Amino acid sequence: MIFLIQYDRSKGSIVKKVQFDDIDREKAEKKRLELEMDLNQKGIRHEVVLLEAAEENLLHHTHRRYFETLGTIAASTGTTPTITSK
Repeated sequence: MIFLIQYDRSKGSIVKKVQFDDIDREKAEKKRLELEMDLNQKGIRHEVVLLEAAEENLLHHTHRRYFETLGTIAASTGTTPTITSK
């Protein structure tokens, strides 16, 4: 499976998630490019990624930052997150 994810880093949340069959790679890549161009035109700074996995729950382990909060990830490692401002 191929997963198109639009992620708002400032909020730490997924905005959009679309699933494609493996045979639809070209369609997924086209959709990713269209979404990135649209967001760029609107001045929206979100991450847009294509991820591959046999099933979605595997992405929850390999790409945890898209599915869990920083606090949850830090707690599972026994550390405390440090947030710095610019």
